[in-house]
This record gives sequence, structure tokens and C-alpha cells, in this order.
Amino acid sequence: MPSLNMLNIKPVLFSLLLLSCYGKPSAQQQQSQPQTDSIYQYKPSAYGGTGKFYMGREIAQVMSFDGADWLERDTRQQEENTAKAIANLPVTAISNVADIGAGTGYYTFKIAPKIPQGKLYAVEIQQDAINYLNKRSKELKQNNVVVVKGGEQSPNLPDNTIDLAIMVDVYHELLYPHEVLQAIRRSLKPHGKLLLLEYRAEDPAVAIKELHKMSIKQVSKELTANGFHLVNDEEFLPIQHFLVYQKD
Repeated sequence: MPSLNMLNIKPVLFSLLLLSCYGKPSAQQQQSQPQTDSIYQYKPSAYGGTGKFYMGREIAQVMSFDGADWLERDTRQQEENTAKAIANLPVTAISNVADIGAGTGYYTFKIAPKIPQGKLYAVEIQQDAINYLNKRSKELKQNNVVVVKGGEQSPNLPDNTIDLAIMVDVYHELLYPHEVLQAIRRSLKPHGKLLLLEYRAEDPAVAIKELHKMSIKQVSKELTANGFHLVNDEEFLPIQHFLVYQKD
């Protein structure tokens, strides 16, 4: 698998691999979509795009769970400084956290020990990922991890339960961002927060395909429209934004 040292050599290959495992629209869904509706617009797609637009942004395609090994690559800590991201999560021992688009549980099983009296909801849409997360949870004896089968329009979390929801390089690939954000908002407690880690679109040195990067301006535009406000913008990670939003 590629490392950051290969970015200037094969940026397209690297960008195709840097995908989460939340979900992918089927060919039937793509063909049946209308040209416009009250929330989304539909246009010819760019390479790697779905042809579906939300607030001026084309929604990116995603990789299947076949990319699971790459999510667990040995170089990920060096490339993304995941340990620092996890150390800076706004959680306590009693927090309930939702890892939406959990993939292999790379973040899930590192966060769970930080909330021993809370629950970690690991949300995935693909059955292969669900099976993997259940198996891994049993192997690690992480009794506070609850694996949840999400849907394209909702992570299927209980209302008024979550202190912090996180999406790590997932949001830009949600096929229904408006509906998912509204569902997340319902699941959050009154002062609940949503953390987005997204590759920085503002930085041309981040050699990721454009549809898989996001700017703070675009993220805030979409989150504000769905009842969230930015409370913390941290730029301590090598190639990602660390954006904390709170429920209005």
C-alpha cells in the first residue's frame, strides 16, 4: 500500500485509496435519481463523483469494504497522527460516542477505552464491516462497543443519547448528507457535538483527489444549514481538519 512519500509520484492512486467505508450508491440508485429535487441537484459526474450535488458540492464515490486492510495500514499513525486526534477528543469517562462510518474500527477500538463508563456506537452500512466489527469487538473484549447497522439516510442511533459523534473522512461521501445530519442531530444530547476529520481542501500540498477534500467554508456552510455551529477549529493534524460542531 502507498505511503505519504508516494504522494508526489502517484497522487491519483493515493487519493483513490484514501476512502472510508460508509457506503456506495448502487447503479440502480444512480440511474433512478431525478435531475433535481428540493435538496439535491444532479449533473454529469466528475471522475470519482456521483453526479449528485449538495449545496454546490459534488458528493464523492466511496470504496467498498475490500479496502479494509489499507485502513489498518502500519503507516497510518505517521501519515495522519491519529493518536493526537484521539487524545484531543472532547470526551470524558462517561461519554457516549458514535463512530459513524467506522470501517474496521480503527478509531472505534482506540476510543472505547477512553469512555469506560460510556458506550461506543460503531455505525456501518456494509454487512461485511458489521461482521468484522462484531468479531473484532469480541476478540478485544470491548464490552462497551455497540455495533449498529446504519442506513443511507440515517445512522440509526437512539435519540438524545450521544455526547459526541465523529466522522473520519466520511462526511464528503455521504449520499444523503442532509438526512444523515438531521438524524445525527436528533441522536445528540442538547449540547452534543459532531467532530469531522476531513482532508484540507485549502492546502494544495495535500495530494488527495479534490472530491475527497473539504474546506472549512464548505463544511460550515452545510453544517450551519442543518442546525450546527462551529465551536472548535483545530489545525494540529498533518493533512486533515479537526472540526468540532455543536448542536444548536
